[in-house]
Amino acid sequence: MGQQDNKAILIAIGNPRDAAETQEHLDELSFLAETVGIYTIEQFVQNLTHPDARFFVGKGKLSEILDFVTANKVTNVIFDDDLSPSQLRNLEKEFNPQDSEGPTVRIYDRSLLILDIFLWRAQTAQAKTQVELARNQYLLPRLTRMWTHLERQRGGTGTRGGSGERELETDRRNIRNQIDILKEKLKKIEKQRITQRKSRGNVVRVALVGYTNVGKSTLMNLLSGSGVLAENKLFATVDATVRKVTFGNIPFLLSDTVGFIRKLPHHLIESFKSTLDEVREADLLLHVVDLAHPYHDNQIEVVSKTLQEIGAANIPTILILNKIDLYKKQGHDFNMEEMKGYYREMGYEKVIFVSATSNENIIALKQMIFEEVKQKHLQLYPNFLKDGGYEFSPWPLNEEEL
Repeated sequence: MGQQDNKAILIAIGNPRDAAETQEHLDELSFLAETVGIYTIEQFVQNLTHPDARFFVGKGKLSEILDFVTANKVTNVIFDDDLSPSQLRNLEKEFNPQDSEGPTVRIYDRSLLILDIFLWRAQTAQAKTQVELARNQYLLPRLTRMWTHLERQRGGTGTRGGSGERELETDRRNIRNQIDILKEKLKKIEKQRITQRKSRGNVVRVALVGYTNVGKSTLMNLLSGSGVLAENKLFATVDATVRKVTFGNIPFLLSDTVGFIRKLPHHLIESFKSTLDEVREADLLLHVVDLAHPYHDNQIEVVSKTLQEIGAANIPTILILNKIDLYKKQGHDFNMEEMKGYYREMGYEKVIFVSATSNENIIALKQMIFEEVKQKHLQLYPNFLKDGGYEFSPWPLNEEEL
């Protein structure tokens, strides 16, 4: 399907005083849409303090949007916030009236778009099951007569569409049955994962966390020597990837987990609890930040709140400010000690600036990780010092390779 056949408009509400932040949210939403092959041709912002209860935007703005959609044959309308079931029903009637001869307009909110991406990205049976469960739970109260989302998904659960109440109820019953089946399937998978995690109980565990697309997978490859997918795309990593790493004479497990994002769907967090156990049960978190992103402090806050939600806020953390090379190229003044002080005031005691692409400060980062892992390793193996102690080595990256 070409770009012209999969055009989208984005819709948000905002306050003129927060125009820059609203625009940043819309830019991210556009990037999310592009991840699944939907291309933005226009953005609409209405200055409201709260979404309109019926249509999210006011009737006048809706009329303007409808005219644009018709004139430009837009097939996707994407809202930056979640739509209530009643809002979605009302919008479906407006964008897809019974007598319409134009193309069907698909309506997304931010959560549905994120769920779409997760379904596209999921590779393992566990991740696919988690995403399908989350999506079905999210969509169940939002079924409308223009029920096309499940039919359209890659690898999704097919359900029969229909234009009448009888067909809708059949769809609802099918979705409820699917939810029950997926929950049972997930329970079996989670039992297997629990057994696997128990077998790792005698090894120190380190987990990479951060906003989506900040360079976690690139850093994972540097630290572990593995070939984890690293792309300039949102949610390139959905499945948790675990690698055994050895620095000097200390082995530990390093996991790369799904990136966080603002307004992450609640059902997705619930369904991904077992995957997020890689974070919850870690001995050390490596919180990776894209320093070059203009709103990286907001992204740090989103990640911190998500860690609180999943019960991982008190795990020792190293704040890794990545892409320092790009940050400098942008012309920013860079005073390392002053910036470290700023982040320490935010509660991050251990802070380091690196570039995963140019290898800047990677040896220093490995040394910092080594010192943290060493403390936990000594708790697990108190007699280790008697056997010769600890020896740091930056494998798989040494000074000659820089």
